[in-house]
Amino acid sequence: MTKQYDITIIGGGIVGLSTAFKILKQKPDLKLVILEKEPGVAMHQTGNNSGVIHSGIYYRPGSLRALNCINGYKQLLEFSDKEGIPYELCGKIIVATDVKEQAILKTVFDRGKQNGLDNIRMISVEEMKEKEPHVFGVEAIDVPYAGIIDFKVVANKIAEIVTERQGGEIQLNQKVLNIYTHQGYSEVITNKEVFSTKLVINTAGLHSDEIGALTIPKLDLRIIPFRGEYMSIIKERQHLCNHLIYPTPDPDFPWLGVHFTRMMKGVVVAGPNAVWAFKKEGYKMSDVSLRDIGKALSFPGFQKAMRKFIGFGIGEYYRSMNKAAFTKGLQKLIPEIRKEDLVPGDAGVRALAVGRNGELLDDFVFAENEWAVNVLNAPSPAATACLSIGDSVAEKALARF
Repeated sequence: MTKQYDITIIGGGIVGLSTAFKILKQKPDLKLVILEKEPGVAMHQTGNNSGVIHSGIYYRPGSLRALNCINGYKQLLEFSDKEGIPYELCGKIIVATDVKEQAILKTVFDRGKQNGLDNIRMISVEEMKEKEPHVFGVEAIDVPYAGIIDFKVVANKIAEIVTERQGGEIQLNQKVLNIYTHQGYSEVITNKEVFSTKLVINTAGLHSDEIGALTIPKLDLRIIPFRGEYMSIIKERQHLCNHLIYPTPDPDFPWLGVHFTRMMKGVVVAGPNAVWAFKKEGYKMSDVSLRDIGKALSFPGFQKAMRKFIGFGIGEYYRSMNKAAFTKGLQKLIPEIRKEDLVPGDAGVRALAVGRNGELLDDFVFAENEWAVNVLNAPSPAATACLSIGDSVAEKALARF
């Protein structure tokens, strides 16, 4: 029997959950369901990140990333306070290790000021050493807004509110296989049943391009999975990092570089590197999907990106397979770190959107039509910004009702 809904959200990560929460907060009479292919929510990008609350310092002023991060940051803290979710605004430092990086650091600082972060400040080596005695650098930015939280705890709380307070549904183990569009409604076909819906919202993360293609046949982007591998610092050496230590970002690449993070559970992790994963959910080097490899290599944009970034990619694979090389990268920030201080930690897989021209898309991307609203790219700081992104998608969705 076909189940009928006003809105069907595909993907039970923190963005999909936040979207449901915001829609039902405004329109509690709507019949809404979230379809998640896994046996639980928040099992991929949401549940496998470093848990950093981002301030918005890095992002181009006026971009969707900047606007949503700053608005989402405030909402996240208010929500966490209200619901009793623990977090810590421990602050972080962004470190320049040479004169060249100092120039880039100044650009980051100026962006932060333009984004409204009035309390950030450039600090000297002496002030840097007061915060992180073991770090090496010539100058740094002190970012007191940054913090740590467990985003899986946040996601589970939102899921609880959606189902127990707002009357929404979450259907687990429901893998979407196809979507048939009709005049005024769509049929979402899963491995178990059929859902008839007035509107589809795609928040499928790593699979957002494939789900998007079911309602928008010719997408000009492809999601490429990149695995971020972390090392954990052994307990006896965790004193080398007090809170959050970040490098000056390389403007030519979409990653922030390997950094040190003291997480909510008390452990200190170092990383991540960034290697192309051979499977959409490839958390280990041995995870391989010929289908996912083929879809990536057949996309002209990824071919162009590979040619452009091949040197960077080889370096990342080398650090992935060579612990000494990984350690050397970390020693740029903390010279005292040793290979024997590190043990393998967790890994996460990031959905990197690549355009047809080979561009690595660094901002949020939405696409909508008569039947669907697609969140095609939600890079970091999507977790921090989740409630603000939920507002944006809810606005697009509720305009139909």
